Amino acid sequence: MYDPEELAAIREAKESWEDGTYGDTVERFGEREETFTTDTGGQEVDPLYTPADVDVDYREDLGYPGEEPYTRGVYSTMHRGRLWTMRQYAGMGTAAETNERFRYLIDEGSSGLSMAFDLPTQMGYDSDAAMAEGEVGRSGVAIDTLDDFETVFDSIPLDEVSTSMTINAPAAVLLAMYVAMGDEQGVPRDQLRGTIQNDIMKEYIARNLYIYPPKQSMRLITDIFEFCAAETPKFNTISISGYHIREAGSTAAQEIAFTLGDGIEYVEAALNAGLDVDEFAPQLSFFFNAHNNIFEEAAKFRAARRMWAQIMDERFGAENPKSKQLKFHTQTGGSTLTAQQIENNVVRVSYQALAAVLGGTQSLHTNGKDEALALPTEKSVRTALRTQQILAHESGAADTIDPLAGSYYVEDLTDGIEEEAFEILEEVDRRGGMLEAVESGWVQRQIQDVAFERQREIEEGERIIVGVNEFEVDEEPEMDLEEVDPEQEQNQRDRLNEVKAERDDDAVDEALAGLREAAQGSENVMPHVVDAVKAYATVQEISDVLRDEFGEYKPGR
Repeated sequence: MYDPEELAAIREAKESWEDGTYGDTVERFGEREETFTTDTGGQEVDPLYTPADVDVDYREDLGYPGEEPYTRGVYSTMHRGRLWTMRQYAGMGTAAETNERFRYLIDEGSSGLSMAFDLPTQMGYDSDAAMAEGEVGRSGVAIDTLDDFETVFDSIPLDEVSTSMTINAPAAVLLAMYVAMGDEQGVPRDQLRGTIQNDIMKEYIARNLYIYPPKQSMRLITDIFEFCAAETPKFNTISISGYHIREAGSTAAQEIAFTLGDGIEYVEAALNAGLDVDEFAPQLSFFFNAHNNIFEEAAKFRAARRMWAQIMDERFGAENPKSKQLKFHTQTGGSTLTAQQIENNVVRVSYQALAAVLGGTQSLHTNGKDEALALPTEKSVRTALRTQQILAHESGAADTIDPLAGSYYVEDLTDGIEEEAFEILEEVDRRGGMLEAVESGWVQRQIQDVAFERQREIEEGERIIVGVNEFEVDEEPEMDLEEVDPEQEQNQRDRLNEVKAERDDDAVDEALAGLREAAQGSENVMPHVVDAVKAYATVQEISDVLRDEFGEYKPGR
């Protein structure tokens, strides 16, 4: 620590340097930009940082890994003790293809599975629904019944893998299928590991893949919190997602502000449902984006950890240290990938992955270079996984904890992002909380304004995107793209009809009736959803019971 006199002297020396040596050079030769800012324009970047630019109390603001305020990491040994979980997002058209890809990834060294679902599944429709036509198996795997899940996880022991499922509105149904699969394999429920995204708030903000109104969606989420706290304590009950908020165009500060704001909303809903904060909060997890500016992204992750610890301590009175630890998965930025010169995407993904590791992520997915055009091929998925493995074993980035700590620049960025994000959260509170801010459209407008400005900068050449508006080449990309067989849709429907013909309809009706009764009252619906999937009720049959009881969300009504 520097005393005030030393800081004043350093500040004076910096000003002298800026006016003298540096200023003279700028006057003679100029600079590349009139003003330098972070990637999202949130902070102006000075030419040089010194101790006088950073007001950091080491114990209060940084501390040690595994100790509050967790700025330097939630675990004491971080990546020196255990590397991040290396996930690759996968979900091919059919359950059999997804099983093949999962087994390939495990053989290639992936330490966790990440499951993508097609749009009908994400919206609670079966493959034979009119709404599903043309979309079955297109953006991920089609799941209609437990039979599909049994195929996906054939020869994959659930006691040896951690599975992340990107599912939101029907999250209760897919979680129930995972629990049922564990029961079939004889895996104790308290040994199941993984995450369901289960973050409906960001659907209202950024993706629009919702089914039920907010109040009823919150009821499902808190039922899952309660069920998992008792039955599957190692399973993360929600992945509160800033990823899609950033993909929609937000700044780094907006990403963490709105994500933590959603987290606050979920915690408050659970407390209002009578749950104890230290019973469910340790199972909360987060999901962030990693974009191209390495220093801004690493600072963002550090700021988010410190903010969540403060929020859980001061706002909710959490006492369990695990309730205050912000654990997060990171995915590299899909919106940063370009269809032009797609090999450049390998470089972008590598830098983004480095930012996530320097920022202390617990789990990482690296995008395939071809994902701007189609589902990734097996070859591009292997390259994406190798990117993580090289980063882990050859780069040295994982050998010391929080290696950017103490950088005058990174600490200033961390403080600046934290300050801006808390200001946004204060405005959210003034507007009645995230639910009210989302339903009024305020959150969406903030993100849209940033996205519009970024696109303007690209189109006018103020922001260079290599291969898109600068350093272009006049050639058609040569790519072996992953394609979905159009016959798969009918095959999936035939498979569904076979399951319906062979199942016990009375058992299905009984399970769905129990679910309806629970939904009408205050009983936890999860045990009934598990019963229903074990009877081979379909995703849509279960979702339709809840549609009948809860209604469907219509924006602006």
